[in-house]
Amino acid sequence: MSTTELSKAWAELSAVQREAAEWDGGPLLVLAGPGSGKTRVLTCRIARILDRSRDKNFRVLGLTFTNKAADEMRSRVGNYVPGQDSRVFLTTFHSFCADVLRQHGTHLNINPNFTIYSLQSDLEAILSEAVEDAKKSCDAVTNLDKKTLPVIQRLKSLLISPEDCRNVFDDKQFEKRMAAVYSAYEAQLRARNALDFNSLILKTYELFKKYPAFAKRYRTVYPYTCIDEFQDSNHAQYNLIRILAGDHNRNLFVVADDDQIIYQWNGASHKRIEEYVKDFQPTIIQLPMNYRCPPEVVALANSLIQNNFLRTTDKKPLEAFRPSPGNETVRLLPPFPDFNDECEFIAVDVKERHSRDYSAVAILARTKRLLEGVESALRTNKISCVISQRKDEFESTPLIWLHSTLRLANDRHDRNSLEAVCGTFAQLTGVEIDPDDVVTQAKTPSRDYLQAWVNVASRKSGKGLANDALTQVSRSLIESRDFRAFSKFAFDWFEKLAQQGGKETNQIFIRYDEEKTVWEALMREIVASLGSGVVLEAFLQELHMHSKEAPPKPNTVTLMTIHGAKGKEFDHVYLTGLVEDELPSFQSKKKGDRSPEMEEERRNCFVAITRAIKTLTLTYAADYRGWPKNPSRFLNEMGLLKN
Repeated sequence: MSTTELSKAWAELSAVQREAAEWDGGPLLVLAGPGSGKTRVLTCRIARILDRSRDKNFRVLGLTFTNKAADEMRSRVGNYVPGQDSRVFLTTFHSFCADVLRQHGTHLNINPNFTIYSLQSDLEAILSEAVEDAKKSCDAVTNLDKKTLPVIQRLKSLLISPEDCRNVFDDKQFEKRMAAVYSAYEAQLRARNALDFNSLILKTYELFKKYPAFAKRYRTVYPYTCIDEFQDSNHAQYNLIRILAGDHNRNLFVVADDDQIIYQWNGASHKRIEEYVKDFQPTIIQLPMNYRCPPEVVALANSLIQNNFLRTTDKKPLEAFRPSPGNETVRLLPPFPDFNDECEFIAVDVKERHSRDYSAVAILARTKRLLEGVESALRTNKISCVISQRKDEFESTPLIWLHSTLRLANDRHDRNSLEAVCGTFAQLTGVEIDPDDVVTQAKTPSRDYLQAWVNVASRKSGKGLANDALTQVSRSLIESRDFRAFSKFAFDWFEKLAQQGGKETNQIFIRYDEEKTVWEALMREIVASLGSGVVLEAFLQELHMHSKEAPPKPNTVTLMTIHGAKGKEFDHVYLTGLVEDELPSFQSKKKGDRSPEMEEERRNCFVAITRAIKTLTLTYAADYRGWPKNPSRFLNEMGLLKN
């Protein structure tokens, strides 16, 4: 090993972990349970490949499902093999596809500076316009079709294009309507030079299928592909991998756990691992050792998950590496009269037991609605807490202006960005510009919205701070596309504006400090991922795919849904709402006791309890919002309650 860091990490691997990390070629399936050290195995394997081939030019592709996981792996590999960062692309499926389409999307009439839409409100607005267009060509289309966005997204996740959606539906009338609406929806996206999340996968698949030379080129550049959390992949993502691998490149290193498939609504399925085994016939290595949880929690997890049938054959039970920490490692509290009492007890218990470090505590629930009840009780008891959830857009006026100005620089005729720039600039400087005036000015030959906005605003701004911003926009974004220089200027400019003080200014700068920290962190991560030469369109596309959620403040209790907690760990975990109709959900109960939906609910419980490092507290009540509830069947399956 070339570095001390890699040698140390390698020495800490167990024999079976080292066997996986040493895998040189061919397909491999690593069945890795929770807390099994899979990230270390995967990053050590990538680092070893890079370390042993320093004189080579090939790259390693690593794909996962969250930017946070990709950032963590990238950091580890960079620490293990400094100087080899340019030879590894560790990213999410969607970011990889965005990169492919930036470089080659023109072959599908996709311009490199495409916009990515993910907000439900944006997509619904596009669909609404599409339906109005579709009515002109299909009499069967009605306003009811404005509710068909989930159908379109489902079609895309199955790699079904508008041209291919004939003969998909049993209802031929609905099929006729969807063919017209789906086509119109895609036309609306093309008119905006935009893609939604599912289009990123679908269009990249179409590119590789229509132009096999591109897939071959990527196979040559990336002879080794590693996939983390493979069990979360859907039909489109798996088929993208298949077409990328082709018939000859079988160096597919897959890490998965079929006991942690909890995204069935997004197309994840136990069948994905079965497909991989059938298509690639990989060697299988199991990592059952759990290094995270106390043995009491490991025992609960094994007792629970053995009730599932949709699992890999011969799946080994989890093994506990750590000794028991002692009494009250696992607590199942007696049933509370109602949910309010449950929430109040949790708040008081957290305060009594963990006031020295609230940040070590996570409170998990199946739904956000339950978390809101606990949050209220925590705040009543003056405990700092936050519900962790994805945040897609900035909210403070300064960051909205900065982000919108960069968007307008990227797409010079984006009316939505123009309106946001005008509105926030007026709040920041008092200089009000009518977007319609800008659009009129932009009709002048060789002038776009950004140039026109600067010209109109310059006539109203005088020589103060407003004019300084306009000068910088011209210098950094019109004469060039130096978004990093403009961002640096913007934050210095915001500080000067804030120093002007005043009650109104204070209102404008609410949440500014935390969002500034988020922006700077995201810029570092994106540059680390795409390289120092990252261009404006790539930066904006990546920025759009990252959550803008600020990290929790120190000494703060974190509340999370089980889905949000996957991949994380906490010293002390409270799992609340363990009753029928909550966990398992009412919808899964309707599907039946042996349904895939019920098995997924059991996996949700499995994921939740295996987040705990030191203690696990389980709670439930007899009444929720006036409805009597029975204890969750999962408490019986874990052996904590007797029927």
